[in-house]
Amino acid sequence: MASSTQPVTSSIPVYKAKFLQSCLSANVLTFGTYTLKSGRRIPLCCSTLLELYRLDPQTWSSVSYSFNRKEAKDHGEGGGIVGASLEDKNVLVIDDVITAGTAMRETIDLVAKAGGKIVGFVVAVDRMEKIPGPREREEGIDDGKPRMSAMGQIKLEYGVRTASIVTLDDLIAILKDKGDNGDMNRLEEYRKTYLATD
Repeated sequence: MASSTQPVTSSIPVYKAKFLQSCLSANVLTFGTYTLKSGRRIPLCCSTLLELYRLDPQTWSSVSYSFNRKEAKDHGEGGGIVGASLEDKNVLVIDDVITAGTAMRETIDLVAKAGGKIVGFVVAVDRMEKIPGPREREEGIDDGKPRMSAMGQIKLEYGVRTASIVTLDDLIAILKDKGDNGDMNRLEEYRKTYLATD
């Protein structure tokens, strides 16, 4: 098996391979069983904006960023938004992953209350998974029924564009190229169980 810090020749586009290689080598992307909802959005937002500016300074030089904190403060800047005002702004939301769309819905409400308009959502990794069904939300048991992804549902419900930097398929491809069959097989099994219909 290749080391997670060694570059690999990949069957996916170079930018995706570099992104995944960077995430793997920095242990930003790890494998295991996790309970999500960390609220850590600042580094992804800042680094994404900096990279966009590096690629196209003319387009991105006048773009500012904000992030929401876990809990609103009643002192200092106050409120739930840190950074640039969202009032009368078009907002592109950047997040690490999406599962059920709960955080996206909360963000839509938060941005609307702040006077902004969401024009799109970008996630770093699209796990391509179906939204949890009622039984899974209540008991943690998948009912095996096909459903669309949270990104697909958000796009349908709110009419906003959604995109990802990489997908679960890309991650599986790079693990296959590296010869990492253990993690690749676990992800393929996960995909078989939870793959969305869209």
